[in-house]
Amino acid sequence: MPEGDTVWRTARMLHDALADHTLTRTDLRVPKLATVDLSGRRVLDVSPRGKHLLTRVEGGLTLHSHLGMEGSWRLTGGARKGSWRLTGGAYPSGKGGPAHQIRAVLATETHTATGYRLPVLELLRTGEEPSVLGHLGPDLLGPDWDPAEAERRLLADPARPLAEALLDQRNLAGIGNVYAAELCFLARTSPWAPVGSLTPPLPSRLLTVAKRLLEANKDRPVRRTTNGTRPDRNLAVYGREHRPCHRCGTSVRVGQYGPPGQSRSIWYCPHCQPAPR
Repeated sequence: MPEGDTVWRTARMLHDALADHTLTRTDLRVPKLATVDLSGRRVLDVSPRGKHLLTRVEGGLTLHSHLGMEGSWRLTGGARKGSWRLTGGAYPSGKGGPAHQIRAVLATETHTATGYRLPVLELLRTGEEPSVLGHLGPDLLGPDWDPAEAERRLLADPARPLAEALLDQRNLAGIGNVYAAELCFLARTSPWAPVGSLTPPLPSRLLTVAKRLLEANKDRPVRRTTNGTRPDRNLAVYGREHRPCHRCGTSVRVGQYGPPGQSRSIWYCPHCQPAPR
């Protein structure tokens, strides 16, 4: 699942392949951009902002994309044959996905970047980026990371469940459902515990761990939040329903959190993370 570490890695690989090269072909397959042609413009940089990707080109334009739950960018060309998925390691050559799922194609003389299943794709003036992304909190992997500000935002609504507050990009940018579950487990706290019930210095420590985990995983094709060496022990609770907790052996459970109509699944250990009173 694309989260802040995945987006950071995707941005770096796209930047390395496209930056300082001129676009020779573009194909933006969303209705409002169907007639846009960026060919002839030089790519200036590709930068991450939380879960968002910003591809800036000459002429003061930014192509803004978001991977959502299932989006990905794939790169072909260069010294590597075939194609590989930038959002999760190797991808079989020639299997980037069906053509009807393509939303964007950016090609230079040496590389072609193809965006699949992108729920957000829009062209902005670069100066307008703050109007679209200004609501985001401090970015765990960005130069604006400010743990004190992130903690202030996180605790601004004391009654809010911890998992929900962690996932809110207005509090801190980069955490998705995987990290929300894993951080609650590492804090030995129920995902439904009100953030105001966390005794100091737990909120600060939680953000420190979040920062450390994303930094450690941003260069890995496979995300890991534990010290386990086996593939089935990379994560503590996420996706491990009915399997034993690494810490106590109790079966991991899955529940729901979030407002009606927007609920998300969350994995937890009922023994290590007792429900709040």
